[in-house]
Amino acid sequence: MKFFIDTANLDQIREAQDLGVLDGVTTNPSLMAKEGITGRNNILKHYVAICNIVDGDVSAEVIATDFEGMVREGEELAELHEQIVVKVPMIKEGVKAIKYFSDRGIRTNCTLVFSPGQALLAAKAGATYVSPFIGRLDDISTDGLNLIAEIRLIYDNYGYDTQILAASVRHTMHVIECAKLGADVMTGPLSSIEGLLNHPLTDIGLAKFLADYKKGN
Repeated sequence: MKFFIDTANLDQIREAQDLGVLDGVTTNPSLMAKEGITGRNNILKHYVAICNIVDGDVSAEVIATDFEGMVREGEELAELHEQIVVKVPMIKEGVKAIKYFSDRGIRTNCTLVFSPGQALLAAKAGATYVSPFIGRLDDISTDGLNLIAEIRLIYDNYGYDTQILAASVRHTMHVIECAKLGADVMTGPLSSIEGLLNHPLTDIGLAKFLADYKKGN
C-alpha cells in the first residue's frame, strides 16, 4: 500500500518524507488556500517545491470545469514536473478530459468519487488513480469503506489498472481498514500515518527495557 500525504504544508511533507514511508502527495485548492498560497504563478511554484521534496507522484488539481479549460490547465501542470499527476473532477467533462490525457500519456487522478459507477467510468477512461472520498461519506452516515470494497471488486473483475486511492482519510483506523480491503493508496493527514506508530504496549515495553538497562549499568 502506498502512503500519500494530503496537504500543501511543506514542513509536514518534509516530516513525512523523513519518516521514510512517503510515496506521494495530494493537494487541492482548499489545501493551497489553507497555506496562504494564492495566485496561479504561486500555486504552480508551490507544486514544483513539493516535487522537489518527495520522490513520488504529486497530484495537482485543475480548476476549470469545461473540457477545453481542463485540457489547457492539465497540460500546463504536466509540463511542470515529471512527478505531476493531473487531478480531474468526476464530472462529464472531466471524464472526457481523462480520456484525452490518457491517450497522450498524461497521468491523471479522478477526484470527488462517491459511487462505484463513477469509479467504473474513471477506469474506462484510463485514469491512473481514482479517489473515493471515504471520510466525506462517513460524514453523512454512509459507509465509505464499503465503497472501497465495491470498487476493488469491480476493478478485479475486469482487470483495470486504475489504482484505488482512498481519499479523505481521517484517522489511523481508516488506513488499516483500507489496507485490509485492498486499496492501492491512502492519502490523509500526517497524523493518520504517524498514528500507526502508536501502541501502549510498545511504550510500556520500551520503558521496561530502559529501566532494566539502567539497573545493571
